[in-house]
Amino acid sequence: MKPVKMRQSKSAKRQANLGVVTKVLRLRIKDKHAAHLLAQSREVNQVWNYSQDLALQVLQREHRFMSAFDMAAYTKGAAQEGLTLHSQTVQAVSEEYCTRRKQFKKCKLRWRVSRGAKRSLGWIPFKAVALRYKNGQVHYQGQPLSLWDSFGLKDYELRSGSFCEDARGRWYLNVSVDVKKPPSSQGSSSIGIDLGLKDFATMSTGEKIEAQKIYRGAEAKLAIAQRSNNKKRVKAIHAQIANRRKDFLHKLSTELVKNNGAIFVGNVNASGLAKTKMAKSVLDAGWSAFRTMLKYKSDHAAVWFDEVNESYSTQECCACHARTGPKGLADLVVREWTCSVCDAQHDRDTNAAKNILARGLALMEIAIAGEAKAVEAAMNEVVGASATAGVGYDPLDAGIPFQVASSNL
Repeated sequence: MKPVKMRQSKSAKRQANLGVVTKVLRLRIKDKHAAHLLAQSREVNQVWNYSQDLALQVLQREHRFMSAFDMAAYTKGAAQEGLTLHSQTVQAVSEEYCTRRKQFKKCKLRWRVSRGAKRSLGWIPFKAVALRYKNGQVHYQGQPLSLWDSFGLKDYELRSGSFCEDARGRWYLNVSVDVKKPPSSQGSSSIGIDLGLKDFATMSTGEKIEAQKIYRGAEAKLAIAQRSNNKKRVKAIHAQIANRRKDFLHKLSTELVKNNGAIFVGNVNASGLAKTKMAKSVLDAGWSAFRTMLKYKSDHAAVWFDEVNESYSTQECCACHARTGPKGLADLVVREWTCSVCDAQHDRDTNAAKNILARGLALMEIAIAGEAKAVEAAMNEVVGASATAGVGYDPLDAGIPFQVASSNL
């Protein structure tokens, strides 16, 4: 059996060699540049719509999907037709269109609208060659753009990114940079997390994080602004709600990653529950955003993270694993129960979190054992081939401490 080789992208190899990770910095552009950026975004919409129209014509005529490379031949020389966009931006728009079409598995995406009530928010992608930082400003196409530089861009090498507009007409620079890989988490404990609505998160340790209900708390003043038809105030309240929720999720996820070596969270179906009567509370909680934060922060801090199947986690006793707990919608009001098999008393959510932790640890052991077997099989094949050839082989000669590697796994 041949060892399985994991394919790495060029970016991943470069980051591994340099010991860095990619981070996206988001900085506010000053409002005096909004008109210029808005004009640029309208040209981006033209390129997007042209790319889609061209792709649909080719699909209808030749029954094939155009690639970004194919579109480059048609968008070449766009400046001669009156567009002021950077040539790399034109290419980036076509590439983004092809990427999203493949991602969503659709022949036709939404047209980008430049004016009217349903206009698309401004968006201007760019590549590294099109942007540079000088004297506290970023220069795009020779146009200096002032911003609030809260990260110190002079200390970074700017790569690709985009300018984007929010619902209030404010513009932001999103640029990817390389930063030194953060130190591994010092936490050694493992924790299971059960997500809920009354309590946002219940830990396997028994700790409970109360749901913030940020949108619910702002409903009254939001309703007043909506009745008075104050659209500017409505947008400001929505932005405040989103910022407060994001701040809460970032602080909680950072603390968990910092204090633990393994994190397991239930795979509650947020998108499915968002289609029920609980939609407002589910969306206000922000489960999906929280799990996304945990995932990428755990990856950077070398913390084991996994989403665990939480089926029957509230019914199963964490002590004897008998399914004697509350069942069905009728028993949702039951928050504490006693197992009829082992007489263990349980808090409903804490018991679920403990079951999630146990299942997560079992999956982690299986994954580690599988990796160890793969390494052992690969090494045995190399040793066997060397023995067949009549040549003595020592893993240490090849720089591979076989026994040490196996024991570490």
